[in-house]
Amino acid sequence: MATAHPRFALRPVVPDDTPLLVEIFRASILELAAEDYSEAQQDAWSAAADDEAAFGARLAGALSLVVTLNGTPVGFGTLTGGETIDLLYMHPGVAGLGAGAMLCDALEKLAGARGAKTLTTDASDNARGFFEKRGFVPQRRNTVLRGGEWLATTTMEKPLAGKASP
Repeated sequence: MATAHPRFALRPVVPDDTPLLVEIFRASILELAAEDYSEAQQDAWSAAADDEAAFGARLAGALSLVVTLNGTPVGFGTLTGGETIDLLYMHPGVAGLGAGAMLCDALEKLAGARGAKTLTTDASDNARGFFEKRGFVPQRRNTVLRGGEWLATTTMEKPLAGKASP
């Protein structure tokens, strides 16, 4: 039976997720970033997942969560250094349905619980609006060289609420 509102869930990333997360990473870049980045830029960006083992190691080296729909991964995100959202990617089929917001909320709470005073991210041009709606403030523009292509990003920061003193 179809449901009007999808039910997303979160869990830690496990090594067996890597092949599907690589597919989500690529699909997200190629379908959701098409208006903001050229085809050559998208290809250079998505090439970061060409080495599946290295991509899996990147996920394993961070606090990594996967968002699922009916048990199937549809997105993922990572928190590095306790205060940086390094990766946040959704399958295009669930973009705008709340999976990304749920994942970002969880990463924010985890960062705060680990003592972070601010949360930062280097947002792609297509993700900048998502982060602005969540209270992130642009700090500076960046250009990053990937596979011979320059990609524009924006470093964004959000202050986190501190724990109240007893």
